[in-house]
Amino acid sequence: MGKAGISIEEWQVASPRLSRFALPLQVAAVCYRRQGQSIEFLLVNTNGGGKWTFPKGDPEPSMSHSHAAEREAWEEAGVRGHIEPRHFHLYLHSKGVFWKPPGVREFVIKAFLMEVDLIDGSHEPERNPTWFTADDAKKTLAKGREVKYAREMQAVVDRAVEHLGAAKAMAAK
Repeated sequence: MGKAGISIEEWQVASPRLSRFALPLQVAAVCYRRQGQSIEFLLVNTNGGGKWTFPKGDPEPSMSHSHAAEREAWEEAGVRGHIEPRHFHLYLHSKGVFWKPPGVREFVIKAFLMEVDLIDGSHEPERNPTWFTADDAKKTLAKGREVKYAREMQAVVDRAVEHLGAAKAMAAK
């Protein structure tokens, strides 16, 4: 949420003169599965292969953001499942390095939770989808990243665990 409890998109529309300064938007599928009492997260290698991330990419104008995130999970990790229609978290992500053009670019990532039902195995081969416990996912996501972005990625896992714990408690009532 942006200013005054409105979404980033609404804020950009409401403030057209500021939208040219807005960060580009991408969508991410935060894929998870329950293993007994714990939750595991599915991470994929980045395009360069040096870091791990959630399946993510640019939204498609012809589909909802949640469906675009679901498509990324299929393309990058070869998984299908139930994706929540509303994002549960926004985070900042960087791409590139300052010494190579176009330099470091920041993106706002809209994160959607997706419980994995099917692992097909047909995915982009260099992505190497791998399951991690919440603690291992946080450590793995932090590797090779500046502290600012490492904390952003770790917060996604914390918020997901929080969100899933609250949902489970509500379902038990």
